[in-house]
Amino acid sequence: MTVSFDLPRLVTALGYPESAAVNQRIPKKMLVETGVAAAADKRAITDGIDEIHWLAALKPVTVGIPAYQDEARDYLEIAILSIKLRPEAKASRIAELVHRAIPYPTFLMAHSQGGISISLVHKRWAQNEAGKTVLDGDVLEANLRFSDRPGLVQSFFDALSLEKQPRLSLHALYQGWIDALIAWQASALTGCFELSTSAAHAAMRRAALHQFRELDAKIASLRLSASKEKQTARQVAANLEIKALLAERQRVADNIKG
Repeated sequence: MTVSFDLPRLVTALGYPESAAVNQRIPKKMLVETGVAAAADKRAITDGIDEIHWLAALKPVTVGIPAYQDEARDYLEIAILSIKLRPEAKASRIAELVHRAIPYPTFLMAHSQGGISISLVHKRWAQNEAGKTVLDGDVLEANLRFSDRPGLVQSFFDALSLEKQPRLSLHALYQGWIDALIAWQASALTGCFELSTSAAHAAMRRAALHQFRELDAKIASLRLSASKEKQTARQVAANLEIKALLAERQRVADNIKG
């Protein structure tokens, strides 16, 4: 059985109350005019996005979860957005630009004919510009296309429910979603969906997943180089390096599973 991801199902899985719903279309020009300086990025938004919808605003008054404030950030609300992408869209770059443009931490769902992706990233105050927010780290993104493991899909969707997230603050809520997304990425390697047991475990998992992807890319590059190499000695050296990287990748995968 193959399970497909669709936007209405994902929105329903989030389970936010009607009081938080906004359901408002956002003009693309708003994103273009909000801190997008490079001409290539403006074209990416104009040519790649079909529609943008602001689905919900999670605030203390709408979801009963306190705001969060410290020296680095002030989480007064969380925005839930969906964007419909055109086939030629630069999806990952557009996701980053949207997160940069929206001043609040955002649960972003980008959908197209190829499926759906979810992206999240914490935000903090800019150090040199008062009142401006910037991304706090790399954008965390997961592509949800199709899965032949319906139980795994259901576990992930259940974990996204607002009722399952920490309610200490909006920052804790957003981190709960980040942890769920990391668990989903890990499930591609482990075959089972398991939430992290602690903040330290989640951070370790995320670092290991990043390292795994870097090793994958390096192995693929070396294999391509080795296939084109004419000298036997260099082929042997490349293959030995590939073997060592495969062993390292397996060690990282075991850490993810643990």
